[in-house]
Amino acid sequence: MSEIGDRTANFPEAGVYIAQDAEDHAAIRRCRAGDPAAFESIVRRYQRVLYTVALRILGNRDDANDAAQGAFVKAYEKLASFDENRRFVSLIYRILVNECLNLRRDRRTHVDVTDDLPGLESPADLLEHRETRKRVQTAILWLPLRYREVVVLRHFTELSYDEIAESLGIPVTVVKSRLFTARQRLARMLLTTERGHDHTSH
Repeated sequence: MSEIGDRTANFPEAGVYIAQDAEDHAAIRRCRAGDPAAFESIVRRYQRVLYTVALRILGNRDDANDAAQGAFVKAYEKLASFDENRRFVSLIYRILVNECLNLRRDRRTHVDVTDDLPGLESPADLLEHRETRKRVQTAILWLPLRYREVVVLRHFTELSYDEIAESLGIPVTVVKSRLFTARQRLARMLLTTERGHDHTSH
């Protein structure tokens, strides 16, 4: 993986929050059978990762929360027509991306991203870690949306290239092309900010 691929992969792993497809399908079947409370298990399973993905796309906590909540509402409304031969995760990410697009059109999004950081060995390590994460997050938010989407879906979810293509409604070849371009742009932006940081630290 390229250097920028390694850096973006340093964000929280989404796989921890996403359970097996069988659990999703079982909950969906219970909902269809007249047990709407079964959808709560899906909300618990996905709420953190959906919020994280929306936050990386929108850069604003309130908007990210609204997008995630809207995605759950719309996903619930689509359960009756859900095809169990497909992954539920692909459906909910496609809905989430659409919610993010709608919010971007309706609101002027600003950057206020701050993350809880894992424990590190020393205050110096903590500062370096925070600054690195902030530079990567800021660089992602500076990307045009078409590139930001593929980076976020690739590095914050467990979706395959095919599933990212399905979620965004574009061919797999376009996903790979945009991801390649996005990584190049991120690498250039991070190199520029690092040089500026090194220069101001002297």
